[in-house]
Amino acid sequence: MRKEVRPHGQLAELAKKQHGVISHRQLLGLGYSHAAISRSLAAGRIHRLHRGAYAVGHSGVSRHGICLAAVLACGDQAAISHQSAAWLWGLSRSFVDPPHVTTARRGHARATVRLHHSTILAEDDLRVHEGVPTTSVPRTLLDLAISLPRKRVESQLERAERLGLLEIDAIDSLLARSGRHPGRKNLRVAMSIYRDPAFTRARSERLLLAIVKHAGLPKPAVNAFISGHEIDAYWERERFAVEVDGYETHGTRAAFERDPIRIEDLKLQGIDAIRITARRLEREPDQIGARLRTLLEQRRRALGMR
Repeated sequence: MRKEVRPHGQLAELAKKQHGVISHRQLLGLGYSHAAISRSLAAGRIHRLHRGAYAVGHSGVSRHGICLAAVLACGDQAAISHQSAAWLWGLSRSFVDPPHVTTARRGHARATVRLHHSTILAEDDLRVHEGVPTTSVPRTLLDLAISLPRKRVESQLERAERLGLLEIDAIDSLLARSGRHPGRKNLRVAMSIYRDPAFTRARSERLLLAIVKHAGLPKPAVNAFISGHEIDAYWERERFAVEVDGYETHGTRAAFERDPIRIEDLKLQGIDAIRITARRLEREPDQIGARLRTLLEQRRRALGMR
């Protein structure tokens, strides 16, 4: 005969699946009365983390447990959001406590949760990631764009791309229905680099275009054929070219080895050319922008341009 599972056993099983936390509603569903919940609190079998959410066994839950408890405390249609969702998705290394939670329903403010109410929170904006209800990556990026400067938003987009989490169509759909959301403009402008026809090229080349834009430099021709070679970026007036140096960009080791000859051929045609590594594009964007500005100014002087 199969042994009946007691409520305490069911509680342990459910808590194990939920990072060690459980909601008041779930306890009632397991057969606990309000009095039994009070006795469990007094006995130390559960520990209150929020009004309506508890840690089981001990209060030292993981960060995922902290996030899930905050969601459980806020009821249905609630999800980890903003900086907390960015941490959960791996877009940020910083864990925020108390966590941010967004809900479609208005709720009472509480000191243990940073509660946000959204009238445009849709089913498409919600995911369950690592066992925690959270806002989707597009929605998380939209919410982050409220408070982050534009360069930080662009960095978040690049981070999402590196992690394989960048959903451009989903972001477009979200922006189309986001109305007057305070992050809408910031995210839309930060996404402009992905609207460029260069989007199909290697990521490092797109980073170069973003650096050029931030530095206020004239936009170069991209993937232009000059003296028989396809050049990553070329300023025709200044007769100045930039090649992005990296295996990812050029596809094969043989092509990588041929690059110095390309630079020599360009110089023989009176075209000044430099190479920039993909790693530097990632790590030194401001320095590269400043140096490109100086190099273009030097070319103009050398060519007698005003």
